Amino acid sequence: MPDSQSPKSRSVLISGASIAGPALAYWLDRYGFDVTVVERAPTVRSGGYPIDVRGTAIDVVERMGLLPRVQAAHIGSRELRFVDAEGAVIGSIPPYELTNNQTGRDVELPRGALATLLYDLTKERPIRYRFNDSIDSLGDDGSGVEIQFKSGDRCRYDVVIGADGLHSRTRRLAFGPEQQFNHYLGSCFNIFSMPNDMGLSHGGIIYGEAGRSAGVFAVRNSKEVFGFLIFASDKPPFGTHPDVEEQYTRTEAVFADGGWEVPRLLQAMRHANDLFFDTVSQIRMPAWSSGRVALAGDAAYAPSFRSGQGTSLALVGAYVLAGELAAHDDPSDAFAAYERMTRPFVEANQALAIEGNGFILLPRTPQELEARNRILAALAEAKGDAMRNDHARDVHSMLSLPDYAR
Repeated sequence: MPDSQSPKSRSVLISGASIAGPALAYWLDRYGFDVTVVERAPTVRSGGYPIDVRGTAIDVVERMGLLPRVQAAHIGSRELRFVDAEGAVIGSIPPYELTNNQTGRDVELPRGALATLLYDLTKERPIRYRFNDSIDSLGDDGSGVEIQFKSGDRCRYDVVIGADGLHSRTRRLAFGPEQQFNHYLGSCFNIFSMPNDMGLSHGGIIYGEAGRSAGVFAVRNSKEVFGFLIFASDKPPFGTHPDVEEQYTRTEAVFADGGWEVPRLLQAMRHANDLFFDTVSQIRMPAWSSGRVALAGDAAYAPSFRSGQGTSLALVGAYVLAGELAAHDDPSDAFAAYERMTRPFVEANQALAIEGNGFILLPRTPQELEARNRILAALAEAKGDAMRNDHARDVHSMLSLPDYAR
């Protein structure tokens, strides 16, 4: 453990029990902190769409002793097929061609599987979980943070960390409205479960037109697939609290004359009990801390799914933040060190969402659609890593983890 004075006397409240929150709780507990995690959901969320752990984040998972179990949950997706309006195959590629995976440095698994592994690693430790609760207000007086919980309880903590996602309430309470930090990337998405009646296994099918894409993705041989509907929009079409019925109507209008299986996907979206929709956005902040409150994961630096690095940034950020808190008596010094070390890694990975092959999934113009189809045709003739991006692979691993152990 890093040299620090009586870390056990230092209490930390973490808001959010998805990926960054439990990972941070694990490391802080190992370093002797008194840790509480508050989560508004009644339990850790299971299931969920596939995510990737890659590059430096693999080192974090390995240091947690979780790598064998994470690898055992690997999905092993094999193929993405691109089809036209009649369902004829235009081309196909392995998913790793889009995500620039590196053999042995990338694991694909359901988000809920990783969240459960992290929770199981921490639930038997002296870490308190407050499910079905959330932060209602916070007051930082310089020597501690007073928390009013939604449940009515009041508690005081030495440090508060917001790990509560893209639309973080902790960030809003401590830093102000989300609008000043949310950078919209020009598209919106819907994702939902639907029956796997296409016989799909270990991969997906994508149908794209200029400005809109639809598809389905199967995790192994699941009886259900994830359907998705993504569309381009110059301005965000909704605010912080979008109405579900509005989103149904909006998406149906965008895809009204869509080919392939679009009508069936629209119907499935209407009847899904797990519809998740949002803008494709990044969180960019001039600072990730204010006084005794700091942010981690998507709350601080969501890179968007276009980067494929949200989970990896959450794991790496949690590791560094916990280590720096243990290495410094003053939280402000710890937060500054965390940001100095992690920000270049974060910004380089966020840039991948802008620099990458986003037009393969969502061609915004007829020209991009034509270019995508040419690439798919070329890939059919190519051998090996035809879309290999060594820069992206370098970025995934550009941060070398410090050793915070004695």
